[in-house]
Amino acid sequence: MWDMPKWMLLRTNFILRMFKTIFYITFIFLLSANARGQTSFFVSPQGSDANSGTQTKPFTTIEKAQMEARKTQGRVNVYLLKGTYYLTRPIVFTPDDSRKKDEQLMLTNFENKKVTISGGTPLNLKWEKYKNGIWKAKVDQNLVFDELIVNGELQHMARYPNYNPHARYLNGTADDVLSKERVARWKSPEGGYIHAMHPAMWGDVHYIITGKDDKGELTLEGGWQNNRPMGMHKKYRFVENIFEELDTVNEWFYDKKVKTLYYYPPKGLDIKLAKFESPQIAHLFEFKGSEENPVENITVMGLQLTQTLRTFMQNKEPLLRSDWTIYRGGAVFYNGAVNCALENCKLYNLGGNAIFFNKYNRNCEVSGCMVSKIGASAVCFVGDSKAVRSPSFNYYQFVSLAQLDRTPGPKTNNYPADCTVFDNLMFDIGQVEKQSAGVELSMCQSITVSHNTIYDVPRAGINVSEGTWGGHIIEYNDVFNTVLETGDHGSFNSWGRDRYWNPNKAILDSIVETNFDLALLDVVKPIILRNNRMRCDHGWDIDLDDGSSNYRIYNNLCLNGGIKLREGVDRVVENNIMVNNTFHPHVWFKKSNDVFRHNIVSTDYLPINVEGWGKEVDYNVFLDSTSLKAAQARGTDKHSVCGELDFVDSEKGDFRLKSGSVAFSVGFKNFAMDSFGVVSPNLKALAKKVPLPKVIALDKIKKGELINFMGAKVKDITTLGEQSATGMDSIRGVLVVEVALGSAASGFLKPNDVILSLNNKKTDKLRDLLEARMSVIGSSTDIVIFRNQKELKKRVVLGNKK
Repeated sequence: MWDMPKWMLLRTNFILRMFKTIFYITFIFLLSANARGQTSFFVSPQGSDANSGTQTKPFTTIEKAQMEARKTQGRVNVYLLKGTYYLTRPIVFTPDDSRKKDEQLMLTNFENKKVTISGGTPLNLKWEKYKNGIWKAKVDQNLVFDELIVNGELQHMARYPNYNPHARYLNGTADDVLSKERVARWKSPEGGYIHAMHPAMWGDVHYIITGKDDKGELTLEGGWQNNRPMGMHKKYRFVENIFEELDTVNEWFYDKKVKTLYYYPPKGLDIKLAKFESPQIAHLFEFKGSEENPVENITVMGLQLTQTLRTFMQNKEPLLRSDWTIYRGGAVFYNGAVNCALENCKLYNLGGNAIFFNKYNRNCEVSGCMVSKIGASAVCFVGDSKAVRSPSFNYYQFVSLAQLDRTPGPKTNNYPADCTVFDNLMFDIGQVEKQSAGVELSMCQSITVSHNTIYDVPRAGINVSEGTWGGHIIEYNDVFNTVLETGDHGSFNSWGRDRYWNPNKAILDSIVETNFDLALLDVVKPIILRNNRMRCDHGWDIDLDDGSSNYRIYNNLCLNGGIKLREGVDRVVENNIMVNNTFHPHVWFKKSNDVFRHNIVSTDYLPINVEGWGKEVDYNVFLDSTSLKAAQARGTDKHSVCGELDFVDSEKGDFRLKSGSVAFSVGFKNFAMDSFGVVSPNLKALAKKVPLPKVIALDKIKKGELINFMGAKVKDITTLGEQSATGMDSIRGVLVVEVALGSAASGFLKPNDVILSLNNKKTDKLRDLLEARMSVIGSSTDIVIFRNQKELKKRVVLGNKK
């Protein structure tokens, strides 16, 4: 009997879920209350908990239906009738709510009507004009004012600089936010927030203003939201919740001393008829169990979840030696859950994490959901650090070899395992916290992340914080428009600063040289990346950073940023396609046991401090002979080949090779190009399409050919006329012919400029420019241009926000 492949099993489960969903929402309610051992309870915002819980006499609270379900044998369906359910506290499932495997508890909508679970509260306001377009209203309720929602749309705390949806960082930044002149304008700034990027662009930091000192300077508390603290970026920062900065439409400020809300409405909004709401709680659903006494067999399905508090100031706990800190919480919070699921839900306008699996969880699933407009991460799996052997919690900390626990794997079972994130659409993630991801994995094992579409995120789409404890399968995902606000990351990003790792590279080299097996003590199962499509325009498509080990990476389509492997061991990278980019090996161990074979690269590798080339780097495919010869000169790719690649239809995303390609001679095999991303028809229809690149063959660039470079049309200088017009001393450099308005290039290039170097690499020809662009680490670099008879050196950001 053969084992069903994982992807086939997932697709079979998806089909079964589709039938299950149809069954529940279309037929079950037609049955009488106890038919076939099932019981149905109904809840309505217009109901009463004194009612019997039938369709005609529904309860009014979910808690009442929950209490009745606890008394009921057999399968229980709790149907929520159409409307909005405002929660003043989370719905908490405990082991008392657990069901037998064949007697599941289902909480869902009725007849597929819109049901919204909100952590907000409607505001009872009587507006009057204030001044300068601003209105004000007294607030009689005792409320938290962290966010304001008007007619379903998130508004902006009064801020400087004003909100700019087109700004790359933090929706608008200014370097004079903390200037004496600016601060002097603020009469009572306590309660305001300073938000800033990390100085190295690895994430962000946040501070609350506690007041002013005797010198009139701000006093701040915070900055703990990054595990490699370095203060705040000097340029990329903004301030909010300052009354004096209330000066444009859609801004608001709440003066809690006098309980007055101020709001600057946009034109066309009838402020007296508009619906105002404010989130009051951080969690909507909580599953509270343990390994010994779990919450079992509960599914939440078909609901809309919205309006939770921001949690950036509670984001304090370091995730071992990764760059991350974490707040253990989310709109849906699982702790000690088994066989529980969140299906076909819409999660939006949430201040913190959307879904969080904390510590012990087994066989849980998130599927068919749309997650957007989220303050932090979409889905997190984070285990207990007490389950980690010889843990360290800061980049520079380590446990000496003499004291190192050498037992493989975790100490306890207090971590998420054997869970699935399948067929979810995630976008506009990390709107408040930039150290965030579509899917975050830390101290967990055997998590399957499959058929998700993830885009428009400030950092990685999928992030693996460390090796503990491997076994993940990351497959068939479509991940793009990533690393939009941070730097030195990829669409997929990982670290492996596990117990063997040391920040001193010389010591680390010695550890791996003499104690190779230590590198695999935590990542006890291979991590598999396969059949994904990834594109990162501000970093690498796949980025394995410090120490990442025990990976199997195959059948991935990389559309822009290539694949990077920093030091680590036992990585097998094969049968991947890197369009318009290449392989980036960085600071490898002398004996890494790494394998790189049967891959297609667009140009020569870009190694940095590589002393040894692992177990095998061979049987690869280059687009031109120059790149192949350069690789062979380093002692790799003895059997590799080069040649023009004829894709089936690259303009439509089909990068399979046509019959007869030279790539097949060295073992490359075509893989499916129509299976990336979400599979549900409704989610497919909503998902943004990945930008497809025009394939550039560097050795096929024709004389005088125009190439798009970040929105500018550029070409080689080829004639004396071009040399004369630009004032160049010879026929060399890359001529800027045209610059599109609003493009990335428009920030630093003008027509008739000549690009002389990029990333400290001379650009005498177009090929040099394109190869230099591929060599950039992160999202910014130096460019030297020739303009008006002078050389100008500029620090530039490569790429727009979206």
